[in-house]
Amino acid sequence: MRQIFTVAFALLIFSSTAFVQEPEQWSRFRGPNGQGISTATGLPTQWSADENIAWKTPIPGNGWSSPVIWNDHIFLTAATDSGKECRLLALDRKSGTILWNQHIFTQEIKQKHPRNSEATPTPVTDGQHVYAVFANAHFVATDFKGEIVWTNTELDFRSQHGFGTSPILYDDLLITAINPTDGNDGFQIPWDKSYLWALDKNTGKERWRGNRGMTRIGHSTPVIIHVNGKDQILSVTGDVIQGFNPATGEQIWTVTNRGEPAVPMPAIGGGLIFATARYTTPILGIKPDGKGDVTETHIVWKQPRNSPMTSSFLYVYPCLYSAHENGSFSAYDAATGEFLWQHRMEGSLDSSPIYADGKIYVTSSIGVTKVFKPNADPRQPAEVVAVNDLGETVQATLAVAGTQLFIRTDKALWCIGK
Repeated sequence: MRQIFTVAFALLIFSSTAFVQEPEQWSRFRGPNGQGISTATGLPTQWSADENIAWKTPIPGNGWSSPVIWNDHIFLTAATDSGKECRLLALDRKSGTILWNQHIFTQEIKQKHPRNSEATPTPVTDGQHVYAVFANAHFVATDFKGEIVWTNTELDFRSQHGFGTSPILYDDLLITAINPTDGNDGFQIPWDKSYLWALDKNTGKERWRGNRGMTRIGHSTPVIIHVNGKDQILSVTGDVIQGFNPATGEQIWTVTNRGEPAVPMPAIGGGLIFATARYTTPILGIKPDGKGDVTETHIVWKQPRNSPMTSSFLYVYPCLYSAHENGSFSAYDAATGEFLWQHRMEGSLDSSPIYADGKIYVTSSIGVTKVFKPNADPRQPAEVVAVNDLGETVQATLAVAGTQLFIRTDKALWCIGK
């Protein structure tokens, strides 16, 4: 199933929820379209560690992949034995029971950032198979019973910070960004070894590689967008923001934004894309309809304030929202980049905010989720309608299914709601 998010240049007001597949499946990182947007209603706004909890299931090992959900199946990855053993788990959404816990392969422990894990990328599913990747950029596909369909372990991946990019699906392709480093090459020194990688989702065999040119380290998950009647892969890494042809991997356009490591996933809305290469470089509003190097022609605005390090952007008309690791949650005018307001939270903001049922959910590293209701006047701060504390460490992004929320902590997967 093609997972497409459309950029509507003809509309002054762009609805992020208009293109969500029905029935909604939280099938990949940040939901149906990768934008952290859900059409679900009746979601809980208040909970605690012992209130409004449907179930809590301990998850063995470690990992910061977010849960993905297809009907009554929940999938997530974990690494046990000090990160060496790669595992893919399936849980029953109604009860939290672990249906299976499949050993995939044993990986070599290589260098990673202390805030990264050996199982950070979020899986993706098409309703028939589940596709996952681990710290060494080794891929697997399983069926819904946990039987391995194929593996791809051909990459000898090394990176200064480990691997953190989640794969996406497009037609019969499994696509992710491969951004290796070798010492300072690709880390502090730009090089030409980074690329987009497309595998045949049915066989795990390589279909194409899309060369980026001179770039540096990054972990941002790609997005599929629709521009002037054609699909593009929108992908960010250190120093660049780029568009690619999903059929061939050919680079269509590029924008320079010097900095590394690029982690935040871009947002889309109002005819623009919103992205940054690093927390020390500006947030950019970009028109994605160019050809070649469009750095001088297609950047609409720059905003240097509170560019995030890890958390992905959220677009809810007419605002762009950014969650910074220093605990600040900020709002900007998406059309102009103007800073509007900021709310300070305790703890680091590592997971990405989501929008559902007319509210924004922002979760901090100490397990506190604040629920915001946007103000009718976007220049006024959003109302904090609830503050909810689970008392456990959180870096994974929330998932949504039915009338429930799902939060992965360092110890367990929590189902919030009745």
